[in-house]
Order: sequence, then structure tokens, then C-alpha cells
Amino acid sequence: MRIIAIKRLKEFWESGYADSEQPLKVWYQIFRQGSFDNPNKIKSLFSSCSFVGNNRVVFNISGNKYRLVIHIRYDLQIVYIRFIGTHAQYDKINVGEV
Repeated sequence: MRIIAIKRLKEFWESGYADSEQPLKVWYQIFRQGSFDNPNKIKSLFSSCSFVGNNRVVFNISGNKYRLVIHIRYDLQIVYIRFIGTHAQYDKINVGEV
């Protein structure tokens, strides 16, 4: 899969959330090397992820310490990084619109 806005992940772990670096790199490698053409394939690898509509998927990162929101285009095999942040930050966004 092609991943758009990977820079957001790096900026996040460099901005005081260093403990998220390794889990985000693992997530990135799985998606970069994978081929996901439907939600079931994602759920089989990330059982705790949530599908929230509008092709948005929410992942728990670093033992549920952070949230990662992506928008996925299954047909084009493209993932857009829409949000990465703490639970408190996540609670302030409209996950369907980020």
C-alpha cells in the first residue's frame, strides 16, 4: 500500500511522544508491505482497530496510549494518515471529517 503523509507520524514521535516511534514504525511496515482490499483483512491483523465510517479506521498505538486515524482507499491501495495523537486530543476531533 502507498501511505500518504508519513511525515505526520515522524513529527508526532519527535514532538515528545518518543514511546510511539517503534509501534508506529511497525504499523507503517505492516501497511507498506500489505495489500488490504477490504476491512476484514485489516481486522485480521489489528483486532482492536475500529471502523468509523467514511473509510476511516482508528488504531490504538502504544498499548492504547495513542490513536491513529487513517482514511483508506481500498480500490487504489492508498492510505492517508489523517490524525495521530493522545486520547485527549482524539476526543476533540470529528473522526469522520479529519
